[in-house]
Amino acid sequence: MQKNVIASNRKSILFFLVLGYTLASMDRFFINYAVLPISEDLKLDASAMGVILSAFFAGYALMQIPGGWLADRFGARIVLVSSITVWSIFTGLTGVAWSLVILIAIRFVFGMGEGGFIPASAKMIALSFPKKSRSQAMSVLLSAAALAGLVTPIIAASLIGTIGWRTMFIYIGISGVVMAILFWHFLKPKFVSGPYLEPHLPLKEDVNPAISKGTVKLLFRTPVMWSLMIASFSMFFINWGTASWLPTYLVKERGLDLLSLGMLQMIPAATSIIFMLMSGYLIDKMHAGSEKWYGAVCGAGLAVFVYLMFNASNVTMFIIYQSILPFFMTTITILVNALPLKWLPESVGGSAVGMVNFGGQLSGFIAPLSIGFIVDASGGSFSLVVWLLVICGLLCCLSFLTLHFNKDVIFLAETGEVLAKQ
Repeated sequence: MQKNVIASNRKSILFFLVLGYTLASMDRFFINYAVLPISEDLKLDASAMGVILSAFFAGYALMQIPGGWLADRFGARIVLVSSITVWSIFTGLTGVAWSLVILIAIRFVFGMGEGGFIPASAKMIALSFPKKSRSQAMSVLLSAAALAGLVTPIIAASLIGTIGWRTMFIYIGISGVVMAILFWHFLKPKFVSGPYLEPHLPLKEDVNPAISKGTVKLLFRTPVMWSLMIASFSMFFINWGTASWLPTYLVKERGLDLLSLGMLQMIPAATSIIFMLMSGYLIDKMHAGSEKWYGAVCGAGLAVFVYLMFNASNVTMFIIYQSILPFFMTTITILVNALPLKWLPESVGGSAVGMVNFGGQLSGFIAPLSIGFIVDASGGSFSLVVWLLVICGLLCCLSFLTLHFNKDVIFLAETGEVLAKQ
């Protein structure tokens, strides 16, 4: 007899995952608004701040595949609780950093702590939801980042202006520890015996000891996974590059103050939530195989709107273009995260999403660092940065065009079943 998560419990699971990812995203975004006061307090230039911003993503990227593998091997719940605990402790420690080296080390371990959250969450969704609704479930989860983007700018600006950046990080770290305790007590899938709605692996909760042999190796042999990983890398290069440096750009190049910046950035954050939820619904309804063309069009859209945004004649047009950009970003985000959950058995879902996210988070390491050096080398100009981001959009488009569904998806399904039977 197979095991299934009861439907009422799915809503509870998704609620806690969204709650956790909202906090994770807020913790990650806060430092983007603290760049100016941190650089003033510690006497750091743009290159040094680029290293600090990239240190998080170095740790975050390194934990994507191990985090997914650990969730497949030992269960998603323990990985989720451990992830929240580690990142919260090191978020708090950010507030006591006294030098560049210490801050880099703290942000690196903070990134490692947060790195296992999305692969483990994907594992929990694969276990709890039928394939026909996994894209929508992932879109609800990933919309938490957009929600965080909506509230973080104004919260960060207010807290930095009142209690300072150091105290802000300490308070956020404490709230994360409380969140980890709530996860441990309440994030518990409730299983019932009975026929599943579709072929499903018999699991004891979400633990599968068989996933200790060759999961990642076989995934890396699959061309379609490489295409998704490259698409993730190029799209997130634009995402993390703009998220990390837009506050600095809008203050220095467009003359905004922090409070005005926080208010204006709530507009594209709000459109991100709408587009994220809409994309998940549309992708679940999409005919199999059409995702390739949809993703390619969105990659081209990224290139066009990044160019228009940075060449806008005024702040109003800049915000309008920035508010349209999330449509393409959210669609690609859902595609690269949901397709592995649809193509692969649940037993390897965490590892597959971890591999795809590795590409995205690797760009999170490279983008802030490279942009910081480019800005310094260009005498403070962002002109070369714009063309770099446009090229990334075109690369994303090309990576979707290389997807070959028939042969590669069959290979993925067969290798996944082999792993499950080992």
